[in-house]
Parts: sequence; structure tokens; C-alpha cells
Amino acid sequence: MTDVCSVYVTTPIYYPNDKPHLGHAYTTVLADIAFRWYSLIGCEVLFLTGTDEHGLKLQREAEKHGVDPKRFVDSMVNIYKEYWKLLNIRYSRFIRTTDSDHEETVRHVLNELYGRGYVYKSRYSGWYCTGCEKFYSEKEYFIENGKPLCPIHRRPLEFIEEDAYFLKLSAFKDYVVRILREGDTVYPKHYALEVLSKIEIEGLQDIAISRLKNRVYWGIELPFDPQYTAYVWIDALLNYLSGLGYPRNTDKFNKFWSNSIQFIGKDILWFHTAIWFSLLAMIGIPPPKKLVVHAFLTFKGQKMGKSLGNVVSIDDMAKRYGTAEAIRFIIARISNFDKDSEISWDIYDSIYTNDLVNNYGNLVRRVTTLAKKILEGIVEKDLDTDFGQTVSEIRDKAIESYNELKISEAVKHVLDIAHETNAYLNKKEPWKSSNPRPTIYTSLEAVRISSLLLYPVIPETIEKLFVAIGIEIKKGLEQFNMGFVSRYIIKESPILFKKID
Repeated sequence: MTDVCSVYVTTPIYYPNDKPHLGHAYTTVLADIAFRWYSLIGCEVLFLTGTDEHGLKLQREAEKHGVDPKRFVDSMVNIYKEYWKLLNIRYSRFIRTTDSDHEETVRHVLNELYGRGYVYKSRYSGWYCTGCEKFYSEKEYFIENGKPLCPIHRRPLEFIEEDAYFLKLSAFKDYVVRILREGDTVYPKHYALEVLSKIEIEGLQDIAISRLKNRVYWGIELPFDPQYTAYVWIDALLNYLSGLGYPRNTDKFNKFWSNSIQFIGKDILWFHTAIWFSLLAMIGIPPPKKLVVHAFLTFKGQKMGKSLGNVVSIDDMAKRYGTAEAIRFIIARISNFDKDSEISWDIYDSIYTNDLVNNYGNLVRRVTTLAKKILEGIVEKDLDTDFGQTVSEIRDKAIESYNELKISEAVKHVLDIAHETNAYLNKKEPWKSSNPRPTIYTSLEAVRISSLLLYPVIPETIEKLFVAIGIEIKKGLEQFNMGFVSRYIIKESPILFKKID
């Protein structure tokens, strides 16, 4: 994926009905890590995140608080930005569906769809979850005490029946099936197979893309019928296009869309495949380069969410581990695209203590202390090529994992470098050697390379470390070579992470 060096990384846009929790941070940190990785190796990268501010869910939330919806979302957006600043999320743009350029894009696309004959008026009815902003079929919801409940929120569904405008998804069934079956857009592949299975059972049904304005006034009016507002999911999905200036800035759009990487949670897989791929095809745009789908963070087997009262707050994590960098590292370490990860303080404590403090952090402290004590902090180039080869082989695996967006694997390889270097020091015992420089220089190079590989995960920590050891972070893959630095000037031996009580 590095052959085209213009990369576009996105997260879903989040409902700002409450402050973000660890589940929101999970997706956003993973996307930020990917963004920082591609930037580090020399690509031009845009990173988009933001908030999904229209629809019945937020309309009702604002009414509950007794305020205008725009005033409500304005206050919540500031909270999101504060948390992303806390977690050192370095987005290129924070997009809002109330932004004027986004609304312009939505109206343009809706007009295009209408003009091309992909939109028609009919009547629909069904069981609707306001929390999901989604209709559920009989096969999807479950019955409790005679009432259909949302499978995600475990709350009663609402039966809605009204005239609406529909989008002809059914006309693109074969196209979507081909993309899912033959392509590698969806990662991991088994998520594509899940959607295929659903299409085989239920077909690809046309969907209602409008809501009567007298019921859902908080939304973008349909340009061809102002009695209706746009369905919030159609509005939301188009942020990925408006974030690139579509349709006004064709050069920017063409430059970045061809290498777009979208991070989502598996709960919104259907919207980002069956609906999204069809909608894009209707206006002549190919699917994103990669749709990266991660599993849930669960508590006692249930997806974490405000409605279930099982959220882990970002504040709790920051208080426990002291830094946002530790939260980012834990997220990277536990990230799992294939299966759900159970929330566990014991597991998180173990990752923090064993991986960050005792393995990587201890190595940094150990090597820099040896350099200062034995070589007075001045370490000239003198590479032990045998151990250098060992580090290089693990480094290559880490780079490959990053390029394949296997973030947890990449971090594991970095920790392997730290483990091997600690063992190397134990074996060589430079404090007893008459010629300690090759061992210390080579160990410093191992520290530098492992730190570069961790830079997308814990950037502030690595920036401070590199100041302490007198080197700079550059762009490109050349800096990952063993022996790249000709001389170290060690200013201090930092303790990067403190032990937790």
C-alpha cells in the first residue's frame, strides 16, 4: 500500500450525544496510528474524523436537554475535540455534518442520485431503532415480553410507517457481491463473507433515504422535496467525500481517494459495505482502497455502550495509567480485527507493567545509563553486525505488519526487539568488557529502531526520548536501517513510564 504515497485515513463520525468513551477511542487511536505510520515513512497523509450531528437521536437528545439541536451539538463537539487532544489525535480535519461544505456535498449527491433515476417515492414501514438510526428485519431483532428489541441497545423498537424516498440498492446487488467476493477491500475478509451471507439470505433491498420533516426536522432537506430531510446514514457516509472537497476539488479527491483507508467497528459494517459501495457506484466512484473492520470491546460478553451502562471512560484510563500515551499503547496492543476483546483491568495493567515499564522502558533506561556511565554519553558508530541482523529481521516483520495495518502485530514485533536487546546486553555484559562500544552502540540503534516503530503509537514519549539521546525523527524508511546514526550524544537516561500503584 506504500506504492502510492498519498493516503487518506478516516474514522466513522460519531454521534455527539455524550462524551466519547474507550470504544470511540479504540477506533480513533487505531486510525491515528495508521495516519502517523504513513506520515513517518514519507507519505502525504490526510486524516479525517468528526461528528455525525443530524437525525432523530440527536433531535430527541437536544429536546431532552431543552436546547436547540445546533446549540447542543456545538457544546458536545468541543468535548470531543478536548478528548482527542488529550489522546494526541492529530487529525487533518474534524468534520461536522452541520458544516456548510458537507451539506453542499450531500445536496449535490442527492440531486445526482435523483437525476440519474436511482431515487423513487414509495411507502415503507418497519421496526426502527433510534439509537442505531436503523430499521431491523424479523431475522435481526429479538422478542422479549412480546416486544421487538434492538439487538444492540436491548431497547424496544418503534414501528414507523410513512411515505418516503427510496434508493435503488437492489440494482447494485451483483456489483456489491462481486466487490465482496472477489476483492480485498474489506479487511479481514471474513467480514465481507458475513455481508455476502446476509445478501444471499435477504437480498439487497432498497432503503428509505428520507424522513418526513414534521417528524425529523433536524437534518438536511432533500433538494428535490423540502418536506423531507435526508436519512442520517446517507448524510453521514458522504462525509468521506466532502472531507476531500468533493465535488468541487477534483484534483484533491482523485489524489487521495484511490488510497483511502477507512477504520470502522463491525457494528456499522452493513452501512459501510452494502449501502456505501452501492451509493458510490451510483455516482461513478469506486469503493475505498481498504475498509478495516475491528471487533468490539466487550464487558461480560456485551458490546460496550452508554445505553447498556458498561462503558469504560477515557478519564478512568488516564487516571489509572497517568498518560494518554499509555492508553494509546494499550489500545494498540489489544486491537483485534477478528474477535471481540474483553475489557480487563488485569490485562491492561499487565500490558502497561510488563510491556511498557519492564521491557521497553527498562531497556531505554538501561542502555542510556550504560552509555553515560561507561562512555560518558558519547557513542560513536561501531555496529555489531551479527546482532544488527537479528534486529533488522524483526524490524522487517514490524514494517510489514504496519503496511498491512496489523497494528497489534507490529507492536508485538517491537517488543520482541526490546526483549532480544535486553538478552543481548545480558550476554555481552559491556560493563565488564574492555571494548564496550560496539555493544552499547548496537543496543542504542536497537532502541532507536524500536522507538521509531513505536512512534505512531506513543509519539510524545518518543519525541522526548529522541531529544534525550540527541537524534531527530526523519521521514522515510532509510532511517530504519541499523547503523543509520553515526554518533549519539546522550543527555539523560529517561524513565519513560512510572510504575502504577
